[in-house]
Amino acid sequence: MERTRARATVFLMLFLGNLGNALEVPLDPKVLEGLPQPPTITHQSPKDFIIDPRENIVIHCDAKGKPHPSFSWTRNGTHFDIDQDPKATMRPHSGTLVVDISGEKVESYEGVYQCTARNEHGTAISNNIVIRQSRSPLWSKERNEPIIVQEGVSLVLQCRPPAGLPPPIIFWMNINFQRLPQSSRVSQALNGDLYFSNVLKEDSRNDYICYARFPHTQTIQQKQPITVTVLNLDAINETVAALYNETDFLSDGSAEERRPTFLIPSGSSSSKMVLRGQVLELECIAEGLPTPEVSWSKVSGEFPAKRTSFLHFQKTLRIVDVSEADAGEYRCTARNRLASVHHTIRVTVKAAPYWISTPRNLVLAPRERGNLICRASGTPKPTITWAMNGIPIENSPKDPSRKVEGDTIIFEEVQTGSSAVYQCHASNEYGYLLSNAFVNVLSETPRVLTPANKVYQVIRNSRALLDCSSFGSPIPKITWFKDSRSSTLDGDPYVLHENGTLEIHVAQALNSGKYTCVARNSLGISENHVYLEVKEPTRILKQPEYKVVQRNRNVVFECKVKHDPSLIPTMTWVKDNGELPDDERFVVDSDSLTITDVSENDAGTYTCIMITTLDQDSASAELTVVEQPDPPTDLELTDQKPRSVQLTWIPGDEHNSPIHMFVIQYADSLHHHGHWHNLTVVPGIKTTAHLKLSPYVHYTFRVLARNAVGLSNPSLPSRVYKTNPSAPDENPSGVDGFGTEYDNLVISWNPMSGHQANGPGLQYKVMWRQKDVDKEWTSVTVANVSKFMVSGTPTFTPYEVQVQAINDYGIGPEPAVVTGHSGEDLPMQAPDTVQVLVLNSSLAEVHWEPVPPKTVRGRLKGYKVYYWRERSLHKHNPHHVEQQVLTFSGNKSHGMLPGLQPYSLYLFNVRVFNGKGEGPASSNQQFETPEGVPGRPSFLRITNPNLDSLTLEWGPPYDRNGRLTGYTLKYQTVNISDVLGPVEELALPANETSVTLVNLKYSTRYKFYFNAKTGQGAGPVVTEEAATIMDEAMAARQVDIATQGWFIGLMCAIALLILVLLIICFIQRNKGGKYPVKEKEDAHTDPEFQPMKEDDCTFGEYSDTEDHKPLKGSRTPSNGTVHRDNSDDSLVDYGGDGGDGQFNEDGSFIGQYSGKSSARDTAGGHESSEAPSPVNTSAMNSFV
Repeated sequence: MERTRARATVFLMLFLGNLGNALEVPLDPKVLEGLPQPPTITHQSPKDFIIDPRENIVIHCDAKGKPHPSFSWTRNGTHFDIDQDPKATMRPHSGTLVVDISGEKVESYEGVYQCTARNEHGTAISNNIVIRQSRSPLWSKERNEPIIVQEGVSLVLQCRPPAGLPPPIIFWMNINFQRLPQSSRVSQALNGDLYFSNVLKEDSRNDYICYARFPHTQTIQQKQPITVTVLNLDAINETVAALYNETDFLSDGSAEERRPTFLIPSGSSSSKMVLRGQVLELECIAEGLPTPEVSWSKVSGEFPAKRTSFLHFQKTLRIVDVSEADAGEYRCTARNRLASVHHTIRVTVKAAPYWISTPRNLVLAPRERGNLICRASGTPKPTITWAMNGIPIENSPKDPSRKVEGDTIIFEEVQTGSSAVYQCHASNEYGYLLSNAFVNVLSETPRVLTPANKVYQVIRNSRALLDCSSFGSPIPKITWFKDSRSSTLDGDPYVLHENGTLEIHVAQALNSGKYTCVARNSLGISENHVYLEVKEPTRILKQPEYKVVQRNRNVVFECKVKHDPSLIPTMTWVKDNGELPDDERFVVDSDSLTITDVSENDAGTYTCIMITTLDQDSASAELTVVEQPDPPTDLELTDQKPRSVQLTWIPGDEHNSPIHMFVIQYADSLHHHGHWHNLTVVPGIKTTAHLKLSPYVHYTFRVLARNAVGLSNPSLPSRVYKTNPSAPDENPSGVDGFGTEYDNLVISWNPMSGHQANGPGLQYKVMWRQKDVDKEWTSVTVANVSKFMVSGTPTFTPYEVQVQAINDYGIGPEPAVVTGHSGEDLPMQAPDTVQVLVLNSSLAEVHWEPVPPKTVRGRLKGYKVYYWRERSLHKHNPHHVEQQVLTFSGNKSHGMLPGLQPYSLYLFNVRVFNGKGEGPASSNQQFETPEGVPGRPSFLRITNPNLDSLTLEWGPPYDRNGRLTGYTLKYQTVNISDVLGPVEELALPANETSVTLVNLKYSTRYKFYFNAKTGQGAGPVVTEEAATIMDEAMAARQVDIATQGWFIGLMCAIALLILVLLIICFIQRNKGGKYPVKEKEDAHTDPEFQPMKEDDCTFGEYSDTEDHKPLKGSRTPSNGTVHRDNSDDSLVDYGGDGGDGQFNEDGSFIGQYSGKSSARDTAGGHESSEAPSPVNTSAMNSFV
């Protein structure tokens, strides 16, 4: 929104009165062109102007006014006649003074210059400009004697550069132009001297050179090199005799430690004066051994944080842009381990004059009033004086409309011709200020300066500012109107500012429109039209969302925006407030940013910015790129013990996904070289693990880190850590005892690994005894096997077994006792008391007496019932011997036999079985199942179709399931619409295989339902369909009727009546618009519909090409076609085989109608796909 406001803010050029009706002349060239104006200085050189003697002197002075002002100069308070000096010229249309000093002494042009610009309306003057040439004098010739100094004492190397204008910049270098290193022990003071708090032997050198750079002339001068030799006390005593008469000898005694003292400033306190706005630099340099550290504090107050800095290793305090608040006492403290010393600097802040408010130009109408105010401050307080047109105001012509009151000139009832330029001069001992301000008395009609028909565009709910910049003398009054100008715009929601601007605090769509501003004074009136358009704000509807993406994946940031359709939007994406990388992986679409193959460098904050010409909206989302962590590093083994060790490591980079666990793996180079096994895991916050170890293992460890992304690569392996052998800690697992034969016992176990063996020579002590019989254990020791077989055992006898580990260093712990059994043998006895209970025709229940447990000779698994259908009880059914088996697990004594065939004889026996196999079968038992309902008849055929009879033939069911008691036949008619008629039922004896049904309707389709019966009920039904045939005499009679003249006339009359009815329907229908049938008929015109023939009153052929269906109520021949004879007089061709008479129509017979039906072929007695039923002769009889 701030950006929108910035666009909408109008530059206000008019400021309406303070203390009067003064106005300011706008800088519009069209306004200025016709207005008189006193001179105004627009550009001048600085007050203190240092010139380069190698270049011409250029003193700037430019001014504006109407008419254009003329210029003159004074030098040192007297007129400088430029025409008399051939070296001095003024630039055209300017007061800028140019002096060619080639071949001249620059000193002759040094002095104080002042520029004067005047026209007929007044005189303006510039500041006093002091011209001085820059100076870079040479260093005076001097000889620097070598300095010998005792190690540990302080030393000052003086620079003393020549005075220059401006002062030079000092620095110390060696003969190779390399800066000498400085520190808290050795540093350069503000005056350029080099201070040593204490000297060391390495300070000895012969090229301490002070350089002075004069910035104005860009020249560098150097002092003669200084030689410094640092000696310890013993070396000084050896050389003192030789050096005493020839050189200076500097020594402050022994190089013992000493308390700090200040080299500069001296004493415990000093003072410093600084001018307001300048830079304050305070310096404290101390000597001592060891080197003192310097710190600063303000006695009463705090340092201004943003303006304070510490330089030269805390020895210099620097405060820029000094204000009166910086006055006070500052304390520097020098401290080493022996003591501390303080120095207080009292800072006084003075101020050269500075402006509070400068006088502003006045444009007044005759008889108006106004004020020129000139306010300045300083320390001490400056003196304010006034001048008019460069002449002190007390010496200027008297003006009764003008009154001077200190820093203010009051004008009342000004008159035409009172225009002038007034100068305000403020001065104290530290400087002066000069400001020009004119009073211009004008009479001008109003002018509106805002461009006509300007269009302002703002965003809804933001502030709208409509400009009405105007000029006139007297100052015009501004009023605003909207659209019809029915009333002035004043009051909510409008605010009229003094400068004429109309403000709408919260612009809405209804505020759009045409606005008129009117400027009016006593001399005239002016108006202007502007337009306001209120636009919809730009809003981001769907902001990009925070994303966490794995490296090398793709990511999409969505940014869907709504904006005013009349504004042109620009979508911009930035990353971390900077441009997107110049990378083809960054794809910017209209409403999204896609980054493919994301890398770690892509992480950051992404912002979508939608910018229009009026506003913008933005939304940001952060992208975090994650990947599996880097492998840990620096694995170390500590706290080493026989059965444990402590492992520590340094985690790798998490890659923005916290590590939640470390996986510690080991490899055993003694037993399984190169194979790594998981040992333990520790939380991700830990970097150490106490590991429990096994004996006789050569361990190598590595660590993997896991975060939400996945597992890191393994670390580099640790060094090998070997544990000593010992007796086994455990015995083999998975111990079991079982038999593979009836007379053996196999003892098995899981072999132990080398890691579990705890030492070399691994063996197994195998022990066994018969449970509850033997007290002593029988044992054997084996190696390199995982089972042992004991032979000669009794059948299926319980044994207790143990397996114990042994190695060269001892035996394992007491092994656990496991119970097993020797091998099984086949059961010895068959089940007794076998009985059967028949529940129904398909289910029987078998019972038996379980065998004694001792006869099972193994683990009882269950019983098996073998049963089979011996034969059917019906003499016609074949013999069946299909044996079936049902298994009943566990110690059961009964079972169910489902799925039996009714009316059958079954045999069965029962056997017990164990893990070895089945025992002997019980004696065969038999049972009979009762009758059930019969199966479907084996077939049903319909033969010999006649006009009123049909013959049905069938075969008995394959599965009679009892004695057949007869058959049931049901049948009913089926019309062409598949509607069923009443059911007729007929009972038939069991010994019959055919029946002839008589007195049936001719040419009629029938549906038959047929099933067999026993004493238990009726079996499933078989169905068939067939039709009777048509009488040929009846068909011929129908043809004869159809060829009679009266019949043809009747048909034509019916057809004509139908045609009239159709025409009436079409007319009525067309009144209400087309309907679907009408549209179809329109689409199938002449080629499909032939008009009525006049000679025989017959209709032409009608064909529905859409689906080839017959008209509703009509019939189609059985072959689906219509045959025409060569003669139009022929009405019917008919023929067929087997009495299947068919009509072939030529279009003259339209009396038979029927719906679509699925007719059957009556000749074969089978269904056909789409053939129609035979012609209904009963319908034809209605015409006889």
